[in-house]
Parts: sequence; C-alpha cells; structure tokens
Amino acid sequence: MSHLFTPLKIKDVTFRNRIGMAPMCQYSATDGVMNDWHKVHLGSRAVGGAGLIIAEATAVRADGRITPNCIGLWNDEQAEAAAKVNRFISDQGAVAGVQIGHSGRKGSAAAPWNGGAHLKNDEGGWPVIGPGDVAFDNDGTRLWKTPAQMSVADISEMQELFVAAAKRALAAGYKFLEIHGAHGYLLHSFFTSLVNKRDDEYGGDLRGRARMMLETVEAVRAVWPENLPLAVRLSVADWIEGGLTIQDNIQMAKWLKERGVDFVDCSGGGANPKARASIGSRTADQVGLAGQLRAEAEIATMAVGLITKAKQAEEIIASGTADMVLLGRKLMRDPYWAMNAALELGVDVKAHVPMQYGFYIG
Repeated sequence: MSHLFTPLKIKDVTFRNRIGMAPMCQYSATDGVMNDWHKVHLGSRAVGGAGLIIAEATAVRADGRITPNCIGLWNDEQAEAAAKVNRFISDQGAVAGVQIGHSGRKGSAAAPWNGGAHLKNDEGGWPVIGPGDVAFDNDGTRLWKTPAQMSVADISEMQELFVAAAKRALAAGYKFLEIHGAHGYLLHSFFTSLVNKRDDEYGGDLRGRARMMLETVEAVRAVWPENLPLAVRLSVADWIEGGLTIQDNIQMAKWLKERGVDFVDCSGGGANPKARASIGSRTADQVGLAGQLRAEAEIATMAVGLITKAKQAEEIIASGTADMVLLGRKLMRDPYWAMNAALELGVDVKAHVPMQYGFYIG
C-alpha cells in the first residue's frame, strides 16, 4: 500500500492523499480579485488528483501584495471571487487552502517577468514597511525602496488585518489556512536578525524577534475554527551566515505548536538577496530539514523543494520525513502529476481523481 496515497486526517479535514500544490504567485489578479485564470490554474490541479490545493500568497491589505496583480483577502469582493474557485476545487475532491501574508519591504514590485524590481509610486507602486528602515537590497542596479519602520501600534493593526483575512478565508470556503512566515516577507523579516535590528519588545533575541509571528498566529488561531488545520510556512534556514538556522526554526516550531499550529510548511531563504536559496541550489536540502524539524519539534511538516518523482515522494512520506509533500514547478509542468504518480505506484486512481477521469483511466 502506498504511503503517499494514504489519506491524512488533520482535525476534521481529510486529505485524500499526501500530495499538495504549493502556493505559487500568478500575478494575474485585478484589485486583488481572483478570475478565470485562477479557477483554471488551481482547479486543474484538483482535477489532476492533488489532495491539497494552496492558493498563492494572499495579501491581508493592499500594500501587502508583492505586485499590483497579486490576490488579496482584504475585502468581501475578493472573498466572493475566491469562494467560486473553492467550490470547484472541493467538488473535485481536493481541499482548498490559502496562504495569507504581507509582503513587507519586498512589496510594490513588478512581476518577475518584468524584472521584479520595486515600482515607483507613480508607476503603480506604494510605500513599503518593515521592522526597520533597511531596504531589501542596495545593489545600485535596481530601485529598492526604503521601508518605513513599523511602530507598535502599526504591528497591532497588522495583526488585526491577519485576523480579518482569516475570517474572510473561512467565509470563502477554505478548509486549510497557512500563515506566510517565510521568504523575507513581513513576518519572516521580523524573525530573522538579518533584517530585524529593533531594540524594543519586537526585536533583540530570538524570542523578541519571534513575538510578531507568535502574536499574529495566536490572534488568527482564536478566530480560525479549532476543527480546521492551521499551518505556518517558515524559511527553515536563511542560508547565510548570521541568519536563521534550523535550530532557530525548531524552537519557533515548538512555540507555534503551543499556540495551536498543526503543520509547518518547510521552505527556505528569501530574507537576503545574496542567498536566493528558495529557488537556488540549496532547495533540495529543505526536505531533510523538514524531517529534522518534524522529529525535534514533534509537529507535522510539509516538505517542499525539488520533489519531482513519484518514488521520491513516496519515500519522503514512508520514511517519516514529512506528512505531506508540496510540489510547485513540477505541478506547473504536469497538472496531472498526482494521477500519474498513482498509476506508477500501482494505486487505484479512481479514489484520487474525478469520476470523469477515473472511469477512463482506472
């Protein structure tokens, strides 16, 4: 029997298998509102057999978008559009999930295929914020805005925005909620000493730098139903001297577990432009680190990073390295990867794809 295709029950949610679609920005929304592109993009992977479909990084406020064309959950129109997509995902037997977050000092950017640099305010950009006033990069070749340092009042307001987005996520039909605490975006930038140089209660030692993320998680957990799973995505290593290590993130995972988090999504890098590991040569290391964090923090993990083969994914689950695997670029290339993996592993595909496909393929 395949471990990869064994159902997983977390709280009152059952995933038909251990395969998830990682959140991948599409830069294709207008005013933060999903459209037909998102329905086809997300829905086709649900049709293809994945057990969990996580929508891309979803902003809790307009200035929390990475680009002007990222999606959001700061108003009801956005939630209503997401609900239509989620109904289709659920009808195909997959669990609809969403990742909420704020881009912090990395927001106000052009789409990556347009260079990815910060947009000037008169080009559709906006002022950026962060734990301090240090820009993401100062390489002299591209515009990198200096963020405004958030006050304690700003931090409190931001946490309320996460709460409001979580409530809208529930209203939109999401059954799985992930808080984005990775890749150099706002919550991660508070946690890593590469960015956070504050000397107040939201800076200093590891516990002080963790406070922003932990308080945000506590506030969200208070409104997100106890019977539905809550996850946090962490960059489990900053991949640069002086940055966060796996041991730092194991401690964070223990704190998150105490606050009711069910899953840690183990990604990496993103806080420093000189360590582009989230899409670089260290990505494959994230899988092993997910196993280390799972064992030492005693919390369920999702592994992501260069997972491309069915037998590779099977081994990750069978060995106890992770409880789920997340695929990104591989699912972009093959929306039916889960269905093909089931066939390769000798699994009855009918339990993992809609009947319209299972009838012919199974």
